[in-house]
Amino acid sequence: MRQWIQSWPVIRQITGDDPLGRGEAVRSAATQATAPRTAQADSVTRSICPYCAVGCGQKVFVKDGQVTQIEGDPDSPISRGRLCPKGSASKQLVTSPSRVTKVLYRRPYGTEWEELELGTAMDMIADRVLATRAQTWQQQDENGLTLRRTLGIASLGGATLDNEENYLMKKLYTALGAVQIENQARI
Repeated sequence: MRQWIQSWPVIRQITGDDPLGRGEAVRSAATQATAPRTAQADSVTRSICPYCAVGCGQKVFVKDGQVTQIEGDPDSPISRGRLCPKGSASKQLVTSPSRVTKVLYRRPYGTEWEELELGTAMDMIADRVLATRAQTWQQQDENGLTLRRTLGIASLGGATLDNEENYLMKKLYTALGAVQIENQARI
């Protein structure tokens, strides 16, 4: 019976060396056995939050090849360890069970999605981009001014693309002759 009473934090607080209850008196066996989720990580990788153009630093904790936690990086001069609610939830980008990991295609006038091989889907996209560019290419305007552009292709990047991806997309679309290139994070 006495051991049961001693397990109460208030009894340990009154009878022990921690009268304010800020140390050992309030620690239970369950509390002592807990450890941070990040303590078990095999590796920690520094990254950048993918959501907006701010570029907040993140620490990505990995165990057994799986992302277990993403936190703000206190060494980042931009965010100093802080993340917005969206950045704090970025672990869901890679671990969500509803994340689409296969190429899905719905044929014109179709009602069902079908899975395609990645190579097949990439070939279909390339064929359509090249056909659209060829059909909408403007070499010169009516006054003979050189344009070398297409108005048939445009790009609107999303906030989950990082700066490097946006840079490469800008270069690709510019090389294709597109002039309507924008990003959601800048609008």
